[in-house]
Order: sequence, then C-alpha cells, then structure tokens
Amino acid sequence: MTTTHRATDTLTRDALAVLQPTFAGTTEAPAWLLRQLENGMTGVGLFGRNVQSTAQLAALTAQLRAANPEVLVATDEEAGDVTRLELIGGSSFPGNLALGAADDLDLTREVATAIGHRLTEAGVTVNWAPSADINTDPGNPVIGVRSFGQDPDLVARHTVAFVEGLQSTGVAACVKHFPGHGNTSVDSHLALPRIDIDLDTLHSRELVPFKAAVAAGTRCVMSAHILLPVLDPDRPGTLSPSVLTGLLRAPEADGGLGFDGVIYSDAIEMKAIEAVHGLARGCALAVAAGADAICVGGTPSDEDEVLTLRDAIIQAVRDGDLSEERLHDAAERVRALGRWTATARTAATATPGAPARDIG
Repeated sequence: MTTTHRATDTLTRDALAVLQPTFAGTTEAPAWLLRQLENGMTGVGLFGRNVQSTAQLAALTAQLRAANPEVLVATDEEAGDVTRLELIGGSSFPGNLALGAADDLDLTREVATAIGHRLTEAGVTVNWAPSADINTDPGNPVIGVRSFGQDPDLVARHTVAFVEGLQSTGVAACVKHFPGHGNTSVDSHLALPRIDIDLDTLHSRELVPFKAAVAAGTRCVMSAHILLPVLDPDRPGTLSPSVLTGLLRAPEADGGLGFDGVIYSDAIEMKAIEAVHGLARGCALAVAAGADAICVGGTPSDEDEVLTLRDAIIQAVRDGDLSEERLHDAAERVRALGRWTATARTAATATPGAPARDIG
C-alpha cells in the first residue's frame, strides 16, 4: 500500500470514527451498520425504537460488539421523564427534580448505580446523562424537571453523585448540556436559543455543575446548541471553538475547565444547527470547534447518510476548514473511550440494579 493510500485510509477511518448514528430495528442490527463498525465507525446511539426488553437489547448490542468489541453504545437514560429502557411504562426511578428536592446524595448515587447496572445488562456503555443544567427559567420548554434544581451548588453535588454512581458500574457518564441550557425559553430542537448573560454569571451559575463534574472525572460532556454572545456572538456552543476549545478544554489556569475526555455533540440534526448550517457542514464545523463524537440521531440513519457525512468531513479537511490533526485527535479520543468502556464493563460487577428506595 502506498503512503498516499495509507493516509487516505486513516483519514476515512477517522472521519467515520467521529460519527455516532442511530438505526432502526430491535432484533437485527442493519448489515450496513455492522459493516461500517468494521470499517472504523466507533459508536451508535439507541432510542426507544430499539428497545423491547433488557434481554432483547443485550442480544442486539452483542451483534454490535461482534463487529467492533470496543463499540460505544450510547443512550439517554436520565430516569424520570427521559427513559429509553422503560419507554412504555415509564422509568422505575425518580428523575433529577425529585432527587434534587430530596437532596439525599446517597439516594442520587444509588439511583445512578442501579441505572448503570441495567444499562450494563443491556450492553449500553455510555449514558447521555445526567443533565447538569440549572433550571433558572421557569418557562424552559426542554429542561424543566430534567434539572436537579435552581441552586448551582445543589445541582453540582447531585451531578457529581450521579456521575460517581453511574461510572462505578463501568458506564461512562455524559454530563449535559454544556455550557448550560437552563436559562432559555427556546427549545433547541426547534430553533436556536440565545442566552444573554455576562461572564461572571456564567462562571458563578451555569458552569458550577460542569466544573464539579469535570473534577469528579466524568468521561464525557455533551455540548448545547445555544448561542452565548458573551463567548461567541455568531456560532452556537456545539460549533464554537471559543466554547468547546477555549472554555471546556482550556486549562483552569487560563480560565477553562481543563476537560480532557470526550465531547459529544447534542443531536446534530436539531434545527438550531441543521436549519442554519445543514447537516453535513454542521458535522464538520462541530469537529473543527472541538467536538469528538457527533450524534446523528433524531431519525434512524442509513448508510447513504453516514457516508455522505463521512465524505463531508473528509472534504472539510481537504478544503482546509478542518485540520487533519484535529480530526485525528477527535477520533483517538472516542477510540480511547471505547477501550475504557470495554475494560470497565468487564471489570465492573454486573449485578442487577435494585429499584431505588422510596424517597417519599
């Protein structure tokens, strides 16, 4: 193989590695998905459409691991109003607002641990949870009861307890939605929210739970599709180097959070991104800004979509809009997370999680 072909193959695999699509089906993983996992794709997202039971999901995720033993299998299992494993009957566990109201850190840790055991049984390795957003706007249409509360310190300590409980089971936590989605009356699924606060407020309120989660060792952080003019007047957080690289990644000595794990984007097809930038360009801009894993998932993906996005990322490198080094760094970060989850899943005691004790 020539040097050029080797370089092209690396570029192709790196572009595939950062894409985290979803798919349809409950019993058989699509052939295209297994093929692309073998070709270098590192992860997938699961929704309620993929789930019938824990045993069924375990069999489905086993097919994914057969194609890539270090595959990242992610889902939203927040408890309360947001559940994938128990979509039909509702979650067995209290959600964040109830946990914050109880303000019992042991309970929050127990709930997260029990959720982690259930996810482990089902073969899920990354949980897009907890929400570390502070619900400062009572009219917020997207966070609401998904928040632990309105007090930054309360939200911070319960975010940490949730991360600790979840990761004790070998499931990676993904704290969201950075740098904070609680102070908005606009749903980023539908449009681009704008949050007009100053830097002092941002650091003393919105960022407090994220700083605590990073210090506690969360493996992942998910970006928000929100515009904070104080950080970037033009691009939402997911597409902003100032937000992802200049704030989340930057060392604490330089005013950042010093996060060194995997940055997931929120679903890239949400209107806050797709309606303005388009799906393909949105993916490339997100990676260039500092995101490592791009969630593509409101509707099931197919092979044509994945390959189109892969090729758009490759073209962005060739056009000079995305450096090859940044793309490779992103790909290596998600691969490292895959290795961690594979090892942690094996090492963790996969005992069934008991229902959380009554918080009444």
